[in-house]
Amino acid sequence: MNTMNKWGGNQDIEVAETKTKITVKSKKQRSITKRKLTERVITYCLLICLSLIFIFPFLWLIGTSLKPENEAMSFPPSILPKQWDFANYRDVFTMVSFGKYYMNSIIVTVATVFGTVLSSTLVAYGFARIKGKGSNVWFIFLLATMMLPPQVTMIPVYMIFSKLGWTNTFLPLIVPAFFGNAYFIFLLRQFFKTIPKELEESAYLDGCSTFGIFWRIILPLSVPSVITVALLSFMWTWNDFLGPLIYLNDDSKYTLALGILQFKGALLIEWGPMMAASLLIILPLIILFFIGQKYFVQGIATTGGKG
Repeated sequence: MNTMNKWGGNQDIEVAETKTKITVKSKKQRSITKRKLTERVITYCLLICLSLIFIFPFLWLIGTSLKPENEAMSFPPSILPKQWDFANYRDVFTMVSFGKYYMNSIIVTVATVFGTVLSSTLVAYGFARIKGKGSNVWFIFLLATMMLPPQVTMIPVYMIFSKLGWTNTFLPLIVPAFFGNAYFIFLLRQFFKTIPKELEESAYLDGCSTFGIFWRIILPLSVPSVITVALLSFMWTWNDFLGPLIYLNDDSKYTLALGILQFKGALLIEWGPMMAASLLIILPLIILFFIGQKYFVQGIATTGGKG
């Protein structure tokens, strides 16, 4: 009888201890869940606050582009216009040759992106896959050019293009792109080195040439990195101000970065049309980024897997 009571007592103790452990574990899990929820709420609040800070200038740009001139300069200022006025977008095309500037920017940007992607992919493939004597040394020299400030080469390069008679043309803005870009070559080379070499060896055994491997195997597998290069090149060229300022003198050849200055007079700045023109300038960048966002993130994330 005593043995049975003792056994039953041990069982009760074990059950009680098990319940206690379950209760403690459940409290810990609730505490962890609550802490994670709190951290998530704080994180999202911080992200929302930061996003509002970054998006505020864009909202101000849109609001000012829809205000009449007297309201754009009123105090205290307001984000949303009290009187909606779309005339600023009409004035953009009537006050200056904005359509011409837009076309010039498209010509320069498309040609530059094409040249950059073509030359950078070929050079990067050579550095990544074709081993030759001194190739690493040449690659180091290539990377060293990234550390050279553009102000150092600005005057010599201008003198070269001036001797060639290319000033006041689009050639100085387009032709250099066909000789590659050091940063893009580095970016593509790092991506190409992540592609398994067995694919190339199999293609060689099937009789494929070096260029055929590059065109049929490497490029299709490198779509994210190539799109990343194209997007970055488009953005830099589209927003380029210094290059057109140096080489273009004729108003009819101005790009958008120079054309927007036409709204700034000696004594008066047309804020409404200028903000409307600015919005029209950045719209292609926003559209392209949202279209290629997935490839852009993938191209950056998968670069640098091998040195």
